[in-house]
Amino acid sequence: MRFRHFWLIALILGLQGCAVPAQDKRPLDPLQTRQLNQLLPADAILLGEQHDAPDHQRIQRLVVESLVNQHLLAALALEMAGAGQSTEQLDRAADENQVRAALQWDNKVWPWATYRPAIMAAVRAGVPVLGANLPSARLRDAMRNAEFDRLLTGPALKAQQQNIRRGHCELLPESQISPMTRIQIARDVAMAETLIKAARPGKTVVLLAGSGHVERALGIPQHLPPGFKVKTIILRAEQASPATEAIAQEDQVWTAQPAPLVDYCANFSATQGQPAAAPTPEKMP
Repeated sequence: MRFRHFWLIALILGLQGCAVPAQDKRPLDPLQTRQLNQLLPADAILLGEQHDAPDHQRIQRLVVESLVNQHLLAALALEMAGAGQSTEQLDRAADENQVRAALQWDNKVWPWATYRPAIMAAVRAGVPVLGANLPSARLRDAMRNAEFDRLLTGPALKAQQQNIRRGHCELLPESQISPMTRIQIARDVAMAETLIKAARPGKTVVLLAGSGHVERALGIPQHLPPGFKVKTIILRAEQASPATEAIAQEDQVWTAQPAPLVDYCANFSATQGQPAAAPTPEKMP
């Protein structure tokens, strides 16, 4: 599953626990190095991950370090923190607690240990780390705002709604599909706006986000202005079936080690008891 909305993200990462393996020191392989350089120059590179795949976060760190070493990284933007949060006022010697405070990091949803290597690599290089996601205070308004329905074409909107059904384990009542799709689109809009603000001539902003957010036909690229040069990298588990997710328009697909096999939908169903326990708009923060 590519779509990990707030409640399902919390379940998934909670099941994992916060422990992660010791930092993998392997560099980008020669093919990935060539592929990354082929994407340049770019205003932004979107790295689409599976949130529970440690090898994806290893690659993210290496991409950040590669661009830092070439003096090309303008900023590191994150789905994992809300728009408006930033490390821009911090010194590059800031400690992890200061960085987490600046980003208002929610460790219950996004275990800090998972994303710390990429984030701290940017901080130590003096590169700002920016929250890019829709702030939680704006979720309820997004659910009710029908204007978001008009930001995608009819077929794209239907495809996004179907992704919401699948990504929520077919447990959402049909009445919630449109509101939850609006949240997905609103989050993509918020991340696109962050990229636009962070862009710098001759440099590249890197965004870390779930793979569903970086799809050209449905996600963040749909909300960027003409002339904004955006490239995407989808990180793909080796064992993923090509029939699972057709990616025809992405710039590159990089093979990475798969995440541990866990049936999250079964776990969610067992935890909640009945599909009716899926969140309603009234239960939203």
